[in-house]
Amino acid sequence: MADPMFEPRKMQVLTDGALEVTWADGHVSRLPARLLRGNCGCAQCVDEISHRRYFGVEQADPHIRIEDSMPIGRYAAAILFSDLHDTGIFPYKSLRNLCPCAECAAIREVEARTRG
Repeated sequence: MADPMFEPRKMQVLTDGALEVTWADGHVSRLPARLLRGNCGCAQCVDEISHRRYFGVEQADPHIRIEDSMPIGRYAAAILFSDLHDTGIFPYKSLRNLCPCAECAAIREVEARTRG
């Protein structure tokens, strides 16, 4: 991984069921389970051809928790949710882009303006 912004140094499931990722650039993302479950990109959640989302944040149980996570190679993580969903692969870049903090939201806003 070349960009430290997308390279995790530590990943842990917090007691409240969220995922905390400490990135190589020093940023710490706290990713709520419902946000991640609702953004799963697996074929059960998103149509592979039309890219229509079948399952989103609104459909996720408000009390869902992350039970476990494990690295998939050097590019992604697999996440087991309390509803037993475990087929999604979350690329590290996607995890960082889902970070709900104000700093990451500002970066996404600037990038969106420069693209278009």
